[in-house]
Amino acid sequence: MNKLAYAKWPILLAMAIALAAVAAHHPALAAPPADNVFLASHQAVYDLKLTKSRGSRGIEGVRGRIVYDFSGSSCEGYELKFRQLSELDSGEGKTALSDLRSTTWEDGNAKTFRFNSENVVNDNRTDTVDGHAERNAKTVAVNLSKPKEKNFTVPVGAVFPTEHMRRVIVAAREGKTILEFPVYDGSETGEKLYSTLTVIGRPIAPGTKLPEDAAAKFPELAKLTRWPVTISYFEQQDEKTQQSGEQQPVYAIAFELYENGISRALVLDYTDFTISGEMTSLDLKKSKPCQ
Repeated sequence: MNKLAYAKWPILLAMAIALAAVAAHHPALAAPPADNVFLASHQAVYDLKLTKSRGSRGIEGVRGRIVYDFSGSSCEGYELKFRQLSELDSGEGKTALSDLRSTTWEDGNAKTFRFNSENVVNDNRTDTVDGHAERNAKTVAVNLSKPKEKNFTVPVGAVFPTEHMRRVIVAAREGKTILEFPVYDGSETGEKLYSTLTVIGRPIAPGTKLPEDAAAKFPELAKLTRWPVTISYFEQQDEKTQQSGEQQPVYAIAFELYENGISRALVLDYTDFTISGEMTSLDLKKSKPCQ
């Protein structure tokens, strides 16, 4: 993976941390499920480091930190403020320093999604995205103002990040293990739509396999079920690529997901290298209850 591609992955990671799954029997519908999913308002900090490097184009070192600030409710909408500082060492004294900041807001009915982000690599602004998406009965209409003005649509079956997260929790509770559907999160230039394959592992019962990271400091988390989740992201296929055989993912992310939406033990796997994200700080915030 080249430096520019690496600089873009934090936006995708923000979405991946906030992931979920669509109802298996109605994959084309993106209306919120009738559930009791409560997403905890929280701020989590993850320290990043390189765990594996492969091949001649392997990476020699990665270090960085993510600050993930999530708040809101189903009646007020959900806001995510995300910042990542990361340094990539590709060897021979070559490094790339990336500073990504993004903010998203999504209403509780999964109909409106607003997003903006800015990424600076080695003091040079590489990506600026600003736009919003509106869902209607037939499609999802996207309006971009940056990096350039553009209007387009994505399929109505595409889900936004927070709705994605709610649905994977619902699916996990129901014992589902395999899910696949498109996700729109406004990443890259705002024009990307990813196909996803989600694998949900066996539940980790409350009080078992207690973590040793920042989550261990909160007795309320020890009372919650969590699941090991792996999700792979694929470029949308055209007819030619569909006929060519098995498609390789752009990347895959694994983590443990609590039933209140908090994630820990991140592992981000690319073709050339793998990065782990350890939760080193967690602050649980009070959420205003819906009337």
